[in-house]
Amino acid sequence: MLGNPANRGKAIALTFDQFNYGWTNNLDEAESRELYEKYHVAASGVPLFQAAFANLNPWTEAKADYKNPNRGPMLIIAGDNDTTAPTAIQEAAFKLQSKNDAVTEISVIPDRGHSLIIDHGWQDVANVAEEFITRTLDRARVTLPS
Repeated sequence: MLGNPANRGKAIALTFDQFNYGWTNNLDEAESRELYEKYHVAASGVPLFQAAFANLNPWTEAKADYKNPNRGPMLIIAGDNDTTAPTAIQEAAFKLQSKNDAVTEISVIPDRGHSLIIDHGWQDVANVAEEFITRTLDRARVTLPS
């Protein structure tokens, strides 16, 4: 069982229904099953439990240090129908990370779920990321001494 603390150090496999709810809820069943067959593997439960208890653990590996003066540019990409990392969580992360002097942006992709980087619309997400990288690199070139 995914939420069982006894599984913290074990490899966890999702059922198709769990994968569909957490990753591919925004897709039709055919594409969801295709992605499940192609990408789903049992994986360590450690990152899931780190994320689940991040607010209770001030030393968690699951958060970016917004006070770090050397943090680079950050783009937070969210799917507006994501059930695993809902937009409200991404917006809260953006609000916190915006306190850093480094470039911080958020892009909410409409009609997308958690599988937004592996499903049929991945190119839209890649375009958003590429545009962000190009823009921030161009800005860095302008401000860096030659």
